[in-house]
Amino acid sequence: MMKTMKKIALKSMVFLALMFMGTGLASTTHKEDKTKPEHPTVRIALLLDTSNSMDGLINQAKSQLWDIVNQFTYAKCGNEGRPRLKIALYQYGNNDLAPEEGYIQQVLGFSSDLDEISAKLFSLTTNGGEEYCGQVIHRSMKQLDWGKNPDDLKMIFIAGNEPFTQGRKDFREAVLNAKESDVIVNTIFCGTYTLGINTHWQEGARLGGGEYMAIDHNRQVVHEKTPYDEIIIKLNKRLNNTYVSYGSKGADRMAVQAQQDAEAMELQEAVAVKRAVSKSSAYYNNSGWDLVDASSREDFDLDGVRKETLPETLRGKSDREIKAYLDEKREERRKIQAEIQQTNLKRETYLKDLQKNEAGELEKAILEAIKKQASKKNLYWE
Repeated sequence: MMKTMKKIALKSMVFLALMFMGTGLASTTHKEDKTKPEHPTVRIALLLDTSNSMDGLINQAKSQLWDIVNQFTYAKCGNEGRPRLKIALYQYGNNDLAPEEGYIQQVLGFSSDLDEISAKLFSLTTNGGEEYCGQVIHRSMKQLDWGKNPDDLKMIFIAGNEPFTQGRKDFREAVLNAKESDVIVNTIFCGTYTLGINTHWQEGARLGGGEYMAIDHNRQVVHEKTPYDEIIIKLNKRLNNTYVSYGSKGADRMAVQAQQDAEAMELQEAVAVKRAVSKSSAYYNNSGWDLVDASSREDFDLDGVRKETLPETLRGKSDREIKAYLDEKREERRKIQAEIQQTNLKRETYLKDLQKNEAGELEKAILEAIKKQASKKNLYWE
C-alpha cells in the first residue's frame, strides 16, 4: 500500500511539473507575441544650409517633399508591411540663428506629421552666415531620438555649398560617430561635382558610409500640366471635408492643413497635386487632431474626448450617433482616397507617354541614396 501511494505521489509530482513547464512555455510564447517588433522606421534627418545662396535648395525641399513621401507608398519591408517614415529638419549657416549655437537650429525633431513637416519647411528663410557641417551633424546625433531598433534605416542628408571643413567640430569625428551609431551620412553639394570633392563633401560621405551627390540647386523643375490635375485638386477639397477636428488644438491643426494646401498651390499646381496624392496614402495620418483617424485606433475611447472640443454639429449628439457619423466619414474618405490614387496612376501614365521626367535634383539625389541603402535593412521598392 505504501509503495502504491509513493508511486501515485511521484506521478502527481511529474504531472504537476509538466503542467507548470507547459504553462511557462505558453506564457513565454504569449509574451513573445506581445513584444513582437514593429515595422521598421525610416528616419531621415535633413540638414539644410539656409545661407544667402540657398534659396533654390529651400524651394526644392518645399516642392519635392511630396515626391519623396509618395515614393514610400511603393516601399516594402521584408515582412511585406510598409515601413514607417519620420523626418527631422535642421537649418544651419544662417545669420538669423544664434552664433553661440553655431548658427544651427533644430527646426523639427523626428515627426511623421506631414502637415507639420511641410509647415516647417515653408517657415525657412535664407540669410548669409557661417556653415559648420561637422557641428550640425554632431548636434543632430545628440538631440534627435534615433531609436533602438536595429532594423530601422537611419540617415542624415546634409546639403550646402561651403567647405565641409568649417567650424570647430571636426567633420571626420562627427561623421564617424554617426556611423558607429548605425546612422548613414549622405552629403549633397550644391555646385559642381569636382568642387564638392575638393571641399571634402565626398570625404564626409565616404567616412559616413553614405553617398556623395552634387546637384544644381537653382535648377527649376518644369511640371507638365495634365488633364488629371484639376480632377485631383477637386478630389482633395472633398477629402478635406472628411476631417473631424477634436481636442484643444483640433481647429488650429485643421487650419494648418488648409494652409499647407494653399502653400503648395502657390508654389505650383503640380506640387498641390502631389501633396493631394500624399494625403491619399497611409502616411498621411492625423489621429492627434482628426477624430476619424483617431477612432480607427484599437485603443480609441470616445469617452476620453471632450465633447466641447468637437465641431458644433456633433456636440449635442449621442455616442452612438457620433460613431455612426465617423463611420460614414471614414467610408467617404476611403472612396475619395482610392479615386485620387486611381486618377494619379492615369496622370503618371500620361507623363510617361510624353516622356516627361518631373524629378527634381534634390528629390532624385535623396531617393537614389535611400533605395540603395535600404536593401541593407531588408527594405525594397515594388
